[in-house]
Amino acid sequence: MIAFQYNKTSLQQLEKQLKVRQRTLPIIKNKESALRVEVKRCKAEMTEHDEMYAKQLEQYRSLFALWNEFDASLVRTGELVIERKKVAGVQVPVLEHADFIVAPFSMFNSPKWYADGIELLKQMAMTAIRRELLNKKLQLLEAARKKTTQKVNLFEKVQIPGYQDAIRKIKRFMEDEENLSKSSQKILKSLLEQREEVAV
Repeated sequence: MIAFQYNKTSLQQLEKQLKVRQRTLPIIKNKESALRVEVKRCKAEMTEHDEMYAKQLEQYRSLFALWNEFDASLVRTGELVIERKKVAGVQVPVLEHADFIVAPFSMFNSPKWYADGIELLKQMAMTAIRRELLNKKLQLLEAARKKTTQKVNLFEKVQIPGYQDAIRKIKRFMEDEENLSKSSQKILKSLLEQREEVAV
């Protein structure tokens, strides 16, 4: 509900507020549409990563019997460099770089497939890290899109019609007041004219 008074000052303030919202609405709608596109893109990217991870997992399982020989402490995640970038006006995390620490091992005493196994584990870890960051990005984009959609609805369905209705009411009231004033002036004039005629 929009609070207002039946006067010119209130009318001017409401007209000003209405113009601000009417100018802002297309900008917010564009942002909402950009966010929708980014959410869709992010979901597609997540699907890609899920498929890639499934392939890597299949590769891992094909060597399952051999993994019992593998020393899992050989590979661990090192430094992760995560930047913040703006996507459709929202700050999201983006993986810039990931380091893996591979402990020294003897190429002669270890099975031949160790090097491939280490590479596969690094790839799986990278995919999992990227997937996790994509999930966080999606959450942030979805939240921003939801908030922007609410703002569009608030402007379109509540505030703009509310201001227009309030402006209409004030204008009608002021017109009625003006008409009453004119009518009372006419009545007063005709009464004065009648008195003058009677006095003559």
